[in-house]
Amino acid sequence: MKRVEPGHTVLVHAAAGGVGSLLCQWANALGATVIGTVSTKEKAAQAKEDGCHHVIIYKEEDFVARVKEITSDKGVEVVYDSVGKDTFEGSLAVLKLQGYMVSFGQSSGVPDPVPLPALQAKSLFLTRPGLFHYTVTQDELLETAEDVFANVASGVLRVRVNHTYSLSEAAQAHADLENRRTSGSVVLIP
Repeated sequence: MKRVEPGHTVLVHAAAGGVGSLLCQWANALGATVIGTVSTKEKAAQAKEDGCHHVIIYKEEDFVARVKEITSDKGVEVVYDSVGKDTFEGSLAVLKLQGYMVSFGQSSGVPDPVPLPALQAKSLFLTRPGLFHYTVTQDELLETAEDVFANVASGVLRVRVNHTYSLSEAAQAHADLENRRTSGSVVLIP
């Protein structure tokens, strides 16, 4: 898979979420220009703190038009999409030739079937990674964990725990996640 490099532009949906926050920080640390989408002004402020150079409040702006404006119609090298149905086709539309879309969630629902002609039109790459396929062996797991924790220890990544719930409140935590009432990581306390 193509790596994010200095000078690349990336789009991170749900930029104030647990994973989105970390992706913004990491891409910024790698020297990329980071565009993030969020739902509120409060989440926009957090996304800025986490390294977004441009933040789009998708309830107020069309993210496709805004990304095209930000990039002078050039598009982005990579899209990280944890939203799914509501952002899928727009995400494909803002990718550059041979761009990569990493679809790793579906908080808004499962996208419609993949429009193969849309992929072919710009020779796009689409992936739906699963963590367990990248950490099959103990060595892979330890290497991945070491990389993440080294970046946390060095300050490149800051894990935001903005919401904690007791284990008995797991259903409420899930409902709050689904309804986009959280930002940062959500932790269940046993």
